[in-house]
Amino acid sequence: MEPRVTYRYCFEDFKPGHVIEHGERTLEAHEIIAFAREWDPQRYHVDPEAAKETHFGGLIASGWQSCGVAMRLMCDAYLNESSCVGSPGIDELRFLRPVRPGDTLRFRATVLDGVASRSRPERGTVTFRWELLNQTGDVVLSMIGRQLYLTRAGLISPDAG
Repeated sequence: MEPRVTYRYCFEDFKPGHVIEHGERTLEAHEIIAFAREWDPQRYHVDPEAAKETHFGGLIASGWQSCGVAMRLMCDAYLNESSCVGSPGIDELRFLRPVRPGDTLRFRATVLDGVASRSRPERGTVTFRWELLNQTGDVVLSMIGRQLYLTRAGLISPDAG
């Protein structure tokens, strides 16, 4: 018999208006350049001198790197302690401000809605606004997306999972 897993967060815990804030992650120039060389090698991500000549006026992180930071902070904030069974995707993604070397980012999740499944009563869908904020409180990244969670009853149901 498999050991029963205990989760801190299940579908019922995500009520509209609930806010979760977590973490800090500072991005340094060498990290920005290394990520961009591998995944997004545009001049304002990989070349500090060439970046000065762009409308950004200097090196900035790839938006995809910012997404990765948001995902890591989300996992640390709540996702790894939750009954999440996946996500149908992101409905909206916005890169609102450049992330520059030395910026310290923190994560904020706001529950927008939660809907119990009609066809699978052991599950529900939660819609979130996920944001990354810099050290001055400016939102640099905003996403709206959904995650699927088991209910507490679904955790003990033989059909769950």
